[in-house]
Order: sequence, then C-alpha cells, then structure tokens
Amino acid sequence: MQHRLFVGLRPPPAIRAALIGEMYGVDGARWQDDAQLHLTLRYIGEVDGRTAEDLARELGRITAPAFTLQLRGTGAFTKKDQPHTLWAGTGACDALDRLQHKVERASQAAGIAQEPRKFVPHVTLARLNSRSGSPIAFLQRTAGLQLDEWAVEEFTLFESHLRPEGSLYEPVIRYALDAAG
Repeated sequence: MQHRLFVGLRPPPAIRAALIGEMYGVDGARWQDDAQLHLTLRYIGEVDGRTAEDLARELGRITAPAFTLQLRGTGAFTKKDQPHTLWAGTGACDALDRLQHKVERASQAAGIAQEPRKFVPHVTLARLNSRSGSPIAFLQRTAGLQLDEWAVEEFTLFESHLRPEGSLYEPVIRYALDAAG
C-alpha cells in the first residue's frame, strides 16, 4: 500500500485563526482551510508501507529542543513568472533550520532521496491558477504580517489524502521536542 507523506509543524489555533483572517482578496484563489494550515519540514511523497515504517522509526530518533516560531510577511511562489502559491513566511530561526536538517537526515536514513530544493519555511495560504485574480493587493496588504510567537513543542508525520475539494492531512505520529530546550 502506498502512503503520501510529509513531515510538518501545525500552528496552534490562535495562529491559524489569525492567518484565516488575512485570507481574502484574490478572486479565484483556493484558500486553505484551518485543517490544511501547516509548515512543511520535508515533503516525502509516495512511499510503500515498509519505507513509511522506516521513516517513522528514524524520525523517532530525532532529539531537538522545543523552540518558538513567528510567522512574518507573505510572498508568492511562481512558475514561469506566474504566481501559483501564496504563503506566510517565518522570521529567521536557527532551531527550525536545525530541526529541518535532522528531519532531512532521518528521511535519507529511511532510504528517501535527498530533497534537491532549498528549505523555504512557510505556511501555504492559497493555491492560484491561470484564472485567479492578481495577488498584488493581497501581498501589499499582508507584507507587514507579524503574528504572535508560538511554542513549537512537537513535529508530526502526516499522511496526505487527495480529494476533489482539497487535500486532507491526517496526523500519523506526533514527535515531542525536548521541553528542557
């Protein structure tokens, strides 16, 4: 059986609510709903059951301190100069970068190929297509976004289930970070 997996962080309810409050103003955008808001540490993709088990075991070996994180500013990923994803970014966070590096190493130890793309920490807010309106006004309005910091005390292995109305992200295993820091 195949599993479509990723490893991520789930912002707390107050942060998700603040993001949802900013998610408007682009005609035809497919805005994420509350259940979809997360920060991806590592997209895994489709793997078989054995690889999923190996990954879960390797992720369980990670030791890292809890830390605080803040979402700041927004942006857009583009393809062929056309925006396709709107996102909220993070401030610089060495602890986040170190955790992501450990997740990458654990993924490789489970037999998953190295991620070729540079890690750009973000929470996806919307998907755009060629029929979507311009995001310029949204990006200008939210450029100064600065949400409260939150305590990151765990990371999660998620399974993604594709549906016509949007992906459903099911938490498979939550891994606690060291509260002692």
